[in-house]
Amino acid sequence: MENITGLTLNGTSWTPEFVSAIDPKKCIGCGRCYKVCTREVLGLINRGEEMDPDDEDYDEDDTASVMSLKNSGDCIGCGACGRVCPKGCYTYGASPVRAAA
Repeated sequence: MENITGLTLNGTSWTPEFVSAIDPKKCIGCGRCYKVCTREVLGLINRGEEMDPDDEDYDEDDTASVMSLKNSGDCIGCGACGRVCPKGCYTYGASPVRAAA
């Protein structure tokens, strides 16, 4: 199966990479990624909701917020969220072309 590809204005080939995960252990909840995403792909949650209570880094008193994937299907693969992230929390993957139904 082929990946989605496109062309930039100057004719350069471009393959979008769609966000597939956010590492909640790295995220500091700064909100930079949330501000640059125009597609409402991201959502802010309390760190305790995402972290595993059995994880040694888990702290019940930790009320800090982190980003999560709220609507990952709306991602257009621009990569803006990862470029503004100061902690490198994002993981991306190319999406295969899907046949029209």
